Amino acid sequence: MTQRSRLIAAMLLTYFTYGMLLNTVGTVILQSMASLGVTKGQAGWFDGFKDISIAGVSFLTASYLPRLGLKRALQVGLALSALACVAVRMVPSYAALCLHFMLIGTSFAFVKVAIYTLIGHVTEDGRSHASLASIIEGGFMIGVLSVTLLLSLFVGHSLIDTSRTWLNAYWIMAGLCLLCLALLSTVSIERQTLEPSRDQASIAEMLRLARLPLVLVFIFCAFTYVFIEQGIGTWLPTFNNEVLKLPQSMSVIAGSFYAASIAMGRLAGGGLIRRFGWYPVINACLVLVAGTILLIAPLSAHGPQAPVTDWLHAPLAAYLFLAVGAFLAPIYPTIVSVLLSASPRARHAELMGLVVIFSALGGTTGSRLTAMLFASLSGATAFGCMVIPAVILIGGVFQLRRHQLLAENLKPVEH
Repeated sequence: MTQRSRLIAAMLLTYFTYGMLLNTVGTVILQSMASLGVTKGQAGWFDGFKDISIAGVSFLTASYLPRLGLKRALQVGLALSALACVAVRMVPSYAALCLHFMLIGTSFAFVKVAIYTLIGHVTEDGRSHASLASIIEGGFMIGVLSVTLLLSLFVGHSLIDTSRTWLNAYWIMAGLCLLCLALLSTVSIERQTLEPSRDQASIAEMLRLARLPLVLVFIFCAFTYVFIEQGIGTWLPTFNNEVLKLPQSMSVIAGSFYAASIAMGRLAGGGLIRRFGWYPVINACLVLVAGTILLIAPLSAHGPQAPVTDWLHAPLAAYLFLAVGAFLAPIYPTIVSVLLSASPRARHAELMGLVVIFSALGGTTGSRLTAMLFASLSGATAFGCMVIPAVILIGGVFQLRRHQLLAENLKPVEH
């Protein structure tokens, strides 16, 4: 196995692991309300502890990451994540869960910037960059699928399960972090691929990049996309349980189906983008997302009156969320790739810092606003409102394409 192949394998496995670690929130909200007495208002802050940590740490460290060393950054992140998993299992409480998500967010700030910076060093052109980014994000979504399936094994089959056995899944996630650390120990990264330039060492440089038109448009698109994805994904298990009347175990499994649809969509998206180009594919996806949400809202407003006992009697809205996931899937890794492939490689670390910061802020805003709508209005209304940012994002993607073409025409040739 070549050095490049081992590096890509390490990137895939690490991102798979963080797909698991970061996407327990939906199930944790549902189970912590049942077994730990957490309220909807409190649960709405889980994403905040995770995402604000991601944003804050990314802002402070992204431009310094090449000096720290990408391998070291990945190792520190994985070690912190292993400790976070052990801590939440040993001390099950609302405070411990908040601390857990804060540590996971801090770790992911290192990991995401490092991995996306490395993508630019193992690919040759824009299309291969977009393809590998989509595959790695597909691996991330397979991690999301895996963790919801894993957690479902520890959740009871009644409508309300008050036991705490679901916390045992954290032992397995801690073990995965240690496995990633072992694989990374066999890979040499920074000394062979990265030579950080002198002007990469300041936060001011990252802020200057944020004023560029292409970057400003990307920030808007990334914020809006993650607002949609996290607003839906985080509250989907609770929506399935309270609105569609699925038992808790079925609600968690339905979340895993949603994650599977995103994983499949991202893996398929890489091939579609290679064939047709990113712009028509992403526009088609956004139109389909908006149309499917408009269909789900009225269907879920008239959900079943009695609890659902099996998948044959599950409402149609539960299945239509699979289409939403599949259509959303290719958008995020593609717009990130558009930004990076139109920018000099020496700027990728700072740019990824901005990507992580504004993605995290979008996720926190989406999750928090959905929690507020869910608590004060109906779940169907809360989810139906997601059509608004989906339509807005179509205009943002148009502007992103325009500024990408301008930036590529002005981009100097790299030797």
